[in-house]
Amino acid sequence: MTRRYWGFVVVFCGLLVTTRPALAHHSLNSEFQMGKPTELKGILTKVEWDNPHVFWYLDVKDASGNAARWSVEGLPPSYLHRSGVSRTDMLALVGKEVTIHGRLAKDGSKLMFGLDFVLPDGRVIPVGPKAGDDNP
Repeated sequence: MTRRYWGFVVVFCGLLVTTRPALAHHSLNSEFQMGKPTELKGILTKVEWDNPHVFWYLDVKDASGNAARWSVEGLPPSYLHRSGVSRTDMLALVGKEVTIHGRLAKDGSKLMFGLDFVLPDGRVIPVGPKAGDDNP
């Protein structure tokens, strides 16, 4: 009885531990308007280079000239690193004006999924999935 009980507990805990990460991954289409391209232009104020996704914060001026804080979600740091984008590269952009192409959040919040940065000198830094890659 005791052996059977502990066997059940071990199996249950194993299932519990493996299900959580599977539920944590989400489709970009479920949260963002992937078919609707958007562009934000503003001053990059902060970079959070953490798992599971990198976040950038941008002050964007609205029509009346007031700055609104936008959050831009990106891919995991490891994906960006493999694509040639480093934390150092991103931190060097803090305080500078950038243009970010991406997709707005479906819930109407000031959140966007970033696909690429366009620097003032015209260089483009890809930070999002390639076309057709919904779950990188």
